Amino acid sequence: MRVIVTGGAGFIGSAVIRRIIGQSDWQVLNIDKLTYAANLDTLASIADNPRYALLVADICDRDAMDKAFAEFRPDAVMHLAAESHVDRSIDGPGAFVQTNVVGTYILLEAARAYVSAVGKPFRFHHISTDEVFGSLGDDGCFNETTPYSPRSPYSASKAASDHFVRAWGETYGLPIVLSNCSNNYGPYQFPEKLIPLMTLNALTGKPLPVYGAGTNVRDWLHVDDHAQALIDVVSKGQIGGTYLIGGRSERRNVDVVHAICDSIDRLTGKAQGTSRALITQVTDRSGHDFRYAIDPSRIERELGWRAQHTFEDGLEQTIRWYLDNRAWWEPLVSNRDATIRRGLSK
Repeated sequence: MRVIVTGGAGFIGSAVIRRIIGQSDWQVLNIDKLTYAANLDTLASIADNPRYALLVADICDRDAMDKAFAEFRPDAVMHLAAESHVDRSIDGPGAFVQTNVVGTYILLEAARAYVSAVGKPFRFHHISTDEVFGSLGDDGCFNETTPYSPRSPYSASKAASDHFVRAWGETYGLPIVLSNCSNNYGPYQFPEKLIPLMTLNALTGKPLPVYGAGTNVRDWLHVDDHAQALIDVVSKGQIGGTYLIGGRSERRNVDVVHAICDSIDRLTGKAQGTSRALITQVTDRSGHDFRYAIDPSRIERELGWRAQHTFEDGLEQTIRWYLDNRAWWEPLVSNRDATIRRGLSK
């Protein structure tokens, strides 16, 4: 199996590549533009493996994509490259349209030309988010038939890319498969996202900014569980099908922050309550969806996948990782403004 992974130096993409190289005989070409959230240190453990290669390129560069397909001759593409931070999309939506919509279109066209030329079995796996479905009330879950209702520039750009992928499957017969995931967490996550941001701020004694009352609900999925699900989907998923991937771990944001605070205090020997005292309520962001929840029954039933991490165990493992890997995250916090509040544009 020869697989192109786009965005493989990012949080989820790097977890996928580490898992593929460590647990299979597949060959991987990582195509990554190396934007602010990419970090090649996440791939240090497999960087010298002969089954892994890196191409620094923009998925919006059609010539570069055509060349990559022609030279690597993939059996599949796992398309993870995306701008993904909602707050950044509020401040600068253009980058999200360019990467998530135009970039996906360019990649689809390159894949279509490649399949037409070589005529061998192929799969285009597009990785997306549950945010395309909009906001849930107190009850119910997203499933594969939930109507789309994106409410932020980020989710709108991902919804558009999902529709393009399905259209290329229907119109041109491109062998496509899609997946939509819930909120990921785990080691190597860029510190602008909720769990690493709160973890690192608590470690360094900085305020813990919680949007509004913190009652928004998310379904949490450990990145290693997601990586395995993606491998299952690209290798065994039904062509033309969609699979929703979730951890069955709904939590209010404020409860997640409380759990982080309590773990930090216990693991670092601080008095209980020290980190909770740093929690600060801040103005909610525009269009903040109330609740996300995924019903992963289809992937569990058809592909035999199930999340292996409970949220409690996964969160503790993640916090321990950040405690033990200051050399990875300290430069991001000091040099890349990773923890600055964004998404205040109106």
